[in-house]
Amino acid sequence: MESVSVTEVIGFIAAVLTTGGFVPQVVKAIKTKSTKDISLGMYLTITLGVTLWLLYGILLRAAPVIVANGVTLILVSMMLVLKLKYK
Repeated sequence: MESVSVTEVIGFIAAVLTTGGFVPQVVKAIKTKSTKDISLGMYLTITLGVTLWLLYGILLRAAPVIVANGVTLILVSMMLVLKLKYK
């Protein structure tokens, strides 16, 4: 069994923190059914960027990058759906 490197541990910690930052916004939008203060352009840009980061991680076979951006893509996609639903 391979041991996890310090670099991978740092990557996973960074992934949890940066990805987790989107959770409160998604939860708030679901609870309040309001996204009026959310920028559609910003979330479209973030979604494209995260998709490219995910592809980059897949090409490098970098687990922290893949996991973080896979989960983040789900969260930012949820926000885009909520933004369109709760105009």
